[in-house]
Amino acid sequence: MNAEADHEFGFELRVCAWAERNWPPETADERPVVVARQLGTRGRRWDTIVVEVDPDALERRGQFGEKRLDGDLLHVVRNAPEKWAYYRDALPDPGYPWRYVREAIHRASDRGILEERKRGNRIEIRRIAAYPDWVDRLVVIENKPDLDASAARALHDQLERDVAYALADEVWLATTRTDDRVEPALLEDLPVEAGILAVGDGEADVLWHPRTLAVGHTGTVIEERGDSTTYGESAARFSYVEPAAKREKRLEIAERAYERGWRSFVETMRPDCRHFALARASEDFVPSCRATGHEQTAAECRQTCPHFEPEPPAWRQRGWPIDGGPGKAIQRVLTARRNRRR
Repeated sequence: MNAEADHEFGFELRVCAWAERNWPPETADERPVVVARQLGTRGRRWDTIVVEVDPDALERRGQFGEKRLDGDLLHVVRNAPEKWAYYRDALPDPGYPWRYVREAIHRASDRGILEERKRGNRIEIRRIAAYPDWVDRLVVIENKPDLDASAARALHDQLERDVAYALADEVWLATTRTDDRVEPALLEDLPVEAGILAVGDGEADVLWHPRTLAVGHTGTVIEERGDSTTYGESAARFSYVEPAAKREKRLEIAERAYERGWRSFVETMRPDCRHFALARASEDFVPSCRATGHEQTAAECRQTCPHFEPEPPAWRQRGWPIDGGPGKAIQRVLTARRNRRR
């Protein structure tokens, strides 16, 4: 891996590109996957998400559009009846006010993923198709290109929480390959349940295989660890998450991954800047800045950047502002690759 990719953002994009082409690692068993980045729960976000899917079911999922289905929409679409029925008879009690269910029904109808009609004062619904069980497994990867001792201590706590929660089937750590006789990552204090990947030059080696976590059992959320004080050990705080809640959360994460993919970084950057470019990395592209001469991060590439310059009008004359300009071309390329991979 070159010096330009040392920062975590570039490393993250390379891990995503590798996972999309080569998952699962070190096996000839090909599994269709949807790869995304920077997704998770309210209290935890993972660098890379790999959703292993059933290809036939994934194709049927396409009937519901390219946009994600949030929790409210999933509740409606997954339980919608085959024949017309009053919505309160057809849907299970959501555990929250029914007015939010009605709002979700209207949104689903507007998107064409549910049929809705009114009979008197009663709203009746009917599904357009059965929502498929398209998610097989969920894998999360924490990326840390420079795994020094302090970073390993912080990651130990994060990975241990991931293992206890068991929301994902597998938890991995990806770090830069050093080609030492013994990779440094193996010498760090990390949970034995987490796998370790050494990534470099478009390839990855498995240093440690992960354990499959008990996603079908109750998960433990470590909220606060006990501390040592002069008066003894303080109490730790934790809570439990039921398997049904975990299943719902896994599906919501998979839906967000389906919508975004990992090439969505261009949506938070400024491809309309004259210095913005795409650089070839392995078999994919990463953003590059001509002004700074290196691969910029999403945090750097914004309108407050001192090097930001809008594209000159002459660049966008043909078809501007809809089809013209390098920035629009970059967006089309990444969108097409995201859709094709899906």
